[in-house]
Amino acid sequence: MAYDLEEQEQIDQIKAFWAKYGNLISWVLIIALAGYAGWTYWNNMQNNRSSHAADLYTTMETAVQAKDTAKARNAAEDLRKDFGSTVYAQFGALASAKMAQDAGDTKTAKAQLQWMIDNKFNGEFVAIARLHLSAILVDEKAYDDAMKLLAADMPAKFQPLVLDRKGDILAAQNKLDEARAMYKSALEKTDEKSPAHGFIQLKLESVGGQAPAKSAA
Repeated sequence: MAYDLEEQEQIDQIKAFWAKYGNLISWVLIIALAGYAGWTYWNNMQNNRSSHAADLYTTMETAVQAKDTAKARNAAEDLRKDFGSTVYAQFGALASAKMAQDAGDTKTAKAQLQWMIDNKFNGEFVAIARLHLSAILVDEKAYDDAMKLLAADMPAKFQPLVLDRKGDILAAQNKLDEARAMYKSALEKTDEKSPAHGFIQLKLESVGGQAPAKSAA
């Protein structure tokens, strides 16, 4: 199985989110609390927590690169337990899920992704988790559960990926008419310059569909 396209789109979304927010999220919270008594104490405490979370995430990142599954899993668990409200915990959960899935440990991968969904983090992170988890469920032939995951409201930028994944689910069930409709919708919502466009077109053609003719310039 290969979901390189979806994974690349998800990585791009993570990078965009990180560039925009990063560890400055904690500082936004601090500013919002600036009018309260004890602001200095809160500032120091929050900064310290952010620093510890960043250090722990670095430890996990190193473990992932070294393919030290046990150490990476433990670091991800510590991030969830001690710094669950930080962006580092969300990055950690995604990285841990990917590592577990690559190692064939789908139980751990599903648990990490479900944790992100259940805790209702930033909409983009939750969308990424839903897409990853739906891929695992498709492999397990849990098609109804995968469809339910994708029925939730998600940011508009994820709609082509959602439609594409729904097409995968329907195609796996041999519901080819419905799969063609999903792939066609995904194709129409995907920029022609995006690498995703070509992949979705191939999927559409593989289930007997045909890409819409390009309008004359």
